[in-house]
Amino acid sequence: MDKEGGLTQIEPSAMIVLLHPRSTTPRSRRFPLSVLSLAAMIEGKEDYRIVDGNADPHPERTLEEIARQGAIELLAVSVMPGPQTVGATAVCREFHRLHPEVPVVWGGYFPSLFPETCLRADYVDFVVRGQGEDTFVELLAALRGDRNFRKVPGLSFKGSFGVVTTGERPMRPPGEYPWLPYHRLPDVESYIAPTFLGSRTAVHQASVGCPFRCNFCAVVPLTGSRQKQEPPERTAAVLRHLQERYAINGVQFYDNNFFLREDHTRELMDRLQPLGLRWWCEARIDIVLRYSDETLRAIRRAGCEMIFFGVESGSDATLREMNKQLTAEQILALAARIRPFGIIPEYSFIFGNPKDADRDVTETIAFIRKIKKINPDIEVIVQTYVPTPQRHGAYGEVDGFEYPATPDEWATPRWFNFAVRHDPELPWLPARVRRRIQNFETVMNARWPTTQDIALPRWGRALLKSLGSWRYAAGAYDFPLELKLAQRFLRLRQPRVESL
Repeated sequence: MDKEGGLTQIEPSAMIVLLHPRSTTPRSRRFPLSVLSLAAMIEGKEDYRIVDGNADPHPERTLEEIARQGAIELLAVSVMPGPQTVGATAVCREFHRLHPEVPVVWGGYFPSLFPETCLRADYVDFVVRGQGEDTFVELLAALRGDRNFRKVPGLSFKGSFGVVTTGERPMRPPGEYPWLPYHRLPDVESYIAPTFLGSRTAVHQASVGCPFRCNFCAVVPLTGSRQKQEPPERTAAVLRHLQERYAINGVQFYDNNFFLREDHTRELMDRLQPLGLRWWCEARIDIVLRYSDETLRAIRRAGCEMIFFGVESGSDATLREMNKQLTAEQILALAARIRPFGIIPEYSFIFGNPKDADRDVTETIAFIRKIKKINPDIEVIVQTYVPTPQRHGAYGEVDGFEYPATPDEWATPRWFNFAVRHDPELPWLPARVRRRIQNFETVMNARWPTTQDIALPRWGRALLKSLGSWRYAAGAYDFPLELKLAQRFLRLRQPRVESL
């Protein structure tokens, strides 16, 4: 069907529904910033409803209840790879079957990476690519008006002769958009959860994008190696509002790269410190390494507890292949330098270089052991390599590898495991190598249980350490059956797959 003319003209008086498919476990529920960002654009102007699959166990039933109350004008869906793709395909397929006349719009990381794949589904009419707030509003106006979708930047849709992709939309800083309407969420209180940061932890995103070009990262094709930051005074004002209205005492920043310019960082820290919040963020090794001691002290005084660093590898050759613009020497230097400031580094590694996965795993384990000697407080996140489409070629590209052709195929168990990097079936990562990675992770997590797991009792932490210490010291990673049993019994939190 030609989406430029085939859909029924929509009426402005009907309801707009913003759907956030289920993406995590109930204990890890957080503010759905993606749909809240869309809601902010139409707050006070449109009749809309937010449906959050993380809070609503039956979003498809809720959509039908809304439809019975009146016409639905548009269904806008935020879709991340993995759990949200599974949830979105099921809900949207059924919704389209019952309401084929209602336009369904997908936006977020998954459709931005795979717009044509998404549009092969009959239940997806439009894809919003990249930063979607302005595209969403302009698409709504086009549906109500002249239906000339080609004039809307950042949009992909089904035209008369195939998929039509309009030009890229320039990014805008978060500070240029309205504040998020948190009060429009069903049961706001349920989104503020206890974490190691505080008994009432919220989330916030103070910037979008990242200026670097790491050729394995999904942020690069989404934002085009650009970063826009929110003014420090607005970040502090938003958090003060959340503190005063919802009594938050902890914050997880969702920024892809929280620290950039040192002067911006110092001003932000000066504004955050009076709030007394404890927080977690993500940053780059080389940027933080360049910061002065006074700036690092200011970061700690402002409440920073932990910083996530995408280290990826301890091999300079592999780092160059990744276009990481980082060296092993810098990784080790930051591990040593940051320790006196009392900030816990969280180092993420990608195991399984397709050129020689076996050797890569051996070298990466050796490098992690070296880091742990320098700074035992460092927490290690283990990831297995999976390819991510890039505009100018991806790290580790493998001849003959093909992505699924439809969202439904992405929602199958095999590709779900691929998207979340949970024991993915990959030709360059045989089962024997996958077991080595998993066993090392099991031993390491027992030797150093994550500080993020506030539910783990002291005796449980002591038990894991005692069971894991001898194995880690001896490098005996094979068949850690007793550790797997203990971790399953204690329900040890897995930072790799769970939010804080």
